[in-house]
Amino acid sequence: MRDQAEKLRMKMLERQGALGRSIAVVSGKGGVGKSNFTTNFAINLAKRGKKVVILDMDLGMANVHILIGKQAQYNLKDYLEGHVSFKEIIYAGPQDIHYISGGSCFSSVIEWSEEMFDAFIHAFEELQKNYDYILFDMGAGATNWALDVVTSIEEVIVITTAEPTSITDAYSMMKFIYLKEPSKTFYLLCNRAFSNEEGRETLQRLKNAMLKFLSKEVVILGWLPEDSAVRKAVIEQVPFSISYPNAQISKSLHEIVNRFIHKKLGEEIPLPSNSFITRLKRIFSKGRD
Repeated sequence: MRDQAEKLRMKMLERQGALGRSIAVVSGKGGVGKSNFTTNFAINLAKRGKKVVILDMDLGMANVHILIGKQAQYNLKDYLEGHVSFKEIIYAGPQDIHYISGGSCFSSVIEWSEEMFDAFIHAFEELQKNYDYILFDMGAGATNWALDVVTSIEEVIVITTAEPTSITDAYSMMKFIYLKEPSKTFYLLCNRAFSNEEGRETLQRLKNAMLKFLSKEVVILGWLPEDSAVRKAVIEQVPFSISYPNAQISKSLHEIVNRFIHKKLGEEIPLPSNSFITRLKRIFSKGRD
């Protein structure tokens, strides 16, 4: 199996990836609104003329398709195993966004066949050629495979709430990622804030902790308010930025996306130094225990 894995890593090194902006959306714990944010963030990017695709990588609780009232008959695993073409696993969503369900294909990367590995690289090269933004909606927690994928992605948006356990778990997640990839760019977002003060204080606590204990600067993206429009939108299976454009959360997210695109977040946002494919090659070129 080690020989097979080494062959896969060597194949990875032979590939050349096209530059594209890939962003992982993570949280330390579940229930913080990560998928809801990812979906509506994608829609807001698309409203500005950006081509966006979401990869729903939450293996146990994949729900992006539910939030937009769609179904995904096939997933990335089906494609890697050769059952369907890559085009068949890309589904259209609202506002011309697209999404892909990850399935369980990342549960044991080391056991992939060479054909699966080639198909995997081809898939992400195609996405980077055809989309402005590739958003990875990662599952909660820090499994080994998830950390390998996240550390291959250029930028990471970390979602937390003001709850102490959520803040602690968000810090732990960033620490895990940082120890694997110190140069990673982190954006912090507080969801379900009951006031501007609560959102600001929550993010400042995380920012200060990263600087104090890891000497790592992070970027405050902003905060989204607690809003009943979110629950209504989930029930209706229509993203809140479409069904309730005048809700406070929709307006707040609109401003956050504007600042994100134009890099006006109150501080300099480092530009990514490597593409997703380049970083992924480096991960897979290293030996695994």
